[in-house]
Amino acid sequence: MIKKIILLTVLLTSIFSFSQEKFTLSGTIADLKTKETLIGVNVFILETKTGITTNEYGFYSITLPKGEYTISISYVGYQVIEEEVNLNSNIKKNFLISESSQLLKEVVIVDNKKRVDIRKPEMSVNKLTIQEIKEMPVIFGEVDIIKSILTLPGVTNAGEGQSGFNVRGGSADQNLVLLDEATIYNSSHLFGLFSVFNPDAIKDLKLYKGGIPARYGGRLSSVLDIYQKEGNKNDFHMNGGIGLISSRILAEGPIVKGKGSFVVAGRASYAHLFLKLVDNPNLAYFYDLNTKLSYSLNEKNNIYLSGYFGRDVFQLNDSFVNTYGNTVINFRWNHLFSEKLFSNLSMIYSDYYYGLKLDLIGFNWDSGIKNYNIKYDFKHYLSDKLKLTYGINSNYYDFNPGKIEPTRADSGINEDQLDKKYALENAIYIDAEHQISNKIAVSYGVRVSSFLRLGNQTLNTYANNQPVIFNPNFQIYESAEPTGTVNYGKNETIAKFENLEPRLAISYTFNENQSIKASYNRMSQYLHLISNTQSPTPLDVWAPSDNFLKPQLLDQVALGYFNNLRNDEYSLELETFFKKIKNRVDYIDGANLIANEAIERVVLNGQARAYGLEVLFRKNTGRFKGWLSYTLSRTEQKVEGRTAIETGINNGDWYKTGFDKLHNLAIVANYKWTEKWRFSANLIFQTGQPVTFPDGQYEYEGITVPNFSSRNENNLPSYHRLDVSATLTPHKNKKRKWQAEWVFGIYNLYNRMNAASITFRQNQETASNEAIRLSIFGIVPSATYNIKF
Repeated sequence: MIKKIILLTVLLTSIFSFSQEKFTLSGTIADLKTKETLIGVNVFILETKTGITTNEYGFYSITLPKGEYTISISYVGYQVIEEEVNLNSNIKKNFLISESSQLLKEVVIVDNKKRVDIRKPEMSVNKLTIQEIKEMPVIFGEVDIIKSILTLPGVTNAGEGQSGFNVRGGSADQNLVLLDEATIYNSSHLFGLFSVFNPDAIKDLKLYKGGIPARYGGRLSSVLDIYQKEGNKNDFHMNGGIGLISSRILAEGPIVKGKGSFVVAGRASYAHLFLKLVDNPNLAYFYDLNTKLSYSLNEKNNIYLSGYFGRDVFQLNDSFVNTYGNTVINFRWNHLFSEKLFSNLSMIYSDYYYGLKLDLIGFNWDSGIKNYNIKYDFKHYLSDKLKLTYGINSNYYDFNPGKIEPTRADSGINEDQLDKKYALENAIYIDAEHQISNKIAVSYGVRVSSFLRLGNQTLNTYANNQPVIFNPNFQIYESAEPTGTVNYGKNETIAKFENLEPRLAISYTFNENQSIKASYNRMSQYLHLISNTQSPTPLDVWAPSDNFLKPQLLDQVALGYFNNLRNDEYSLELETFFKKIKNRVDYIDGANLIANEAIERVVLNGQARAYGLEVLFRKNTGRFKGWLSYTLSRTEQKVEGRTAIETGINNGDWYKTGFDKLHNLAIVANYKWTEKWRFSANLIFQTGQPVTFPDGQYEYEGITVPNFSSRNENNLPSYHRLDVSATLTPHKNKKRKWQAEWVFGIYNLYNRMNAASITFRQNQETASNEAIRLSIFGIVPSATYNIKF
């Protein structure tokens, strides 16, 4: 298949290369003040109505027939510049663009307007600028990337105080979260109150919900691709902020002026310090550190070293201490083979750690997942109409399900290490972006992935190869007893999987403002998050696919309409999607997942589907800006019986997943009143989370036993809230070297007590049944003081 695609692209390239002499314009685009390269800058040729965007390292390349052209450079938040270029040879030209209205020599500056890219076949992709994120009101005044993407269509979560996010009905473990290409396994601090991403250190973020390019793999629902800042190559700067429960600081500057730079950013919460003032021994806090070094060896070689380290600590007295967090390190080397061929080699280490100390019993518990990743990616700018992206990727996994150690002689706990698990995931991919005509553009590619489940481990065997059996007398599923064991030596293959993952997207442009797009992608996911909650928790364990835990496979199609209205003042995006998933895991009733060495005895493989309509309407210009997003969708799952006598789960019928949200509405509004005052507001409405309530009860030997309805047949009450904020930026004193800013916010302005859960009990005094609603937050005011110098 890959050979055929390569042959096709070579033939197409040769066709486009005939008839006239062509030359290449290439270079980088960076910020005028900091010299930091910019991602996704639009480079548009006015005469040919073709263009390209800069890659993750600010590089662009476009090949055109010999002639004179007008180059238009545009990027959100920056001035648009236009420049005349006489292309009579290969030209390397670097552009510097400015946020101010400063005039550049021989360059024309025009107004910049955010607009939907209607020509590019890319769809189901959302991008928020850091400035947009920082203007949103959030809880405790802590700017939060994960909370901000919840205002986009198709994105929800399990509720307040819950970690992770769900995209188009997918579970939280189906999202690939990348920080400088390194995998983040837990994206939340303090059990979901904050995200692990310090907004001061973030340069760019993009969320892919569908039409996912072939360079990404390993997850089904989405890719959240985040890049850290490289740092100011000219001058030293610092900025930070002091909030009610946390503070942050960032320093950046040149290593060698104009050639290298560094960024160091840190955050920490300190709400636990106030507990000590009232002699409360409990603790709950987090801290993290972002770092990045970049250096330009010469015009063709750049190197980067980036890292992240974060930890959460939760302590009850001295008897219970929970510590967890991520560590990632990434070394990257950019090399420019020619003005048309760009490469990036990455060597990545990622580690998620979970530790538990229970002094009451006297033991320590450690678990986690590590992976070592090497990837080599190429971008080949063959012509102004055809660009190839291809590469290889190899990922080695080391899973630690759990190790327990006694902490004292009388603990009664024996030291034990659950069998570690190992796996190797490899992939090769190729993608093509092809401008077929002025109206039609196509992106097509394929990813070939393989997964090897490796020893060293002893595994159970079962009668009829079924670790879960059905009890026809009680009409329930039960764990089967092992019939024996099989020992696999170190690096011996336990299971092997291979999958072909085609990707296709196409756009048809009606005119300069309207287009329709369609996409299809198949994805494979070989890792599973073993959890019986709707939201990931630090205790959840990642497990690899094997003979019983099959890889999840997704097929998704999407169709969309895109329109820029009233001279780009407004934009409209409409998308409808359908996706189906094979081998989606669900659990038998009463499944015990903690420290379970034989997970296969409590899981069943089923299927899932999701479908819906998404609307995103933006106002892009003027003092008043913002957007409205709405999603109407349904997410369902089905586990059928394996034989005629088995009932399956929920009698083998479709049932709502725990992250189904029929209605999801978000309105984000920003108003710039004066140069000193800005105001923002968010209005959120979501259908309540699916739950299973009891529908009756019976007595057995004097004990009242509830009878539960079908799985996820009920819903919590609808969720809604209104957040507001005001930002005061005093006029800068010319004698001062620093600029201050105050941000005042109110989360949940009308004090809506949204239900995080509802439990049922019998009142001890009246003996009547009652429902108890648990709410996490009511109204929460906040104030944050930001400073930069």
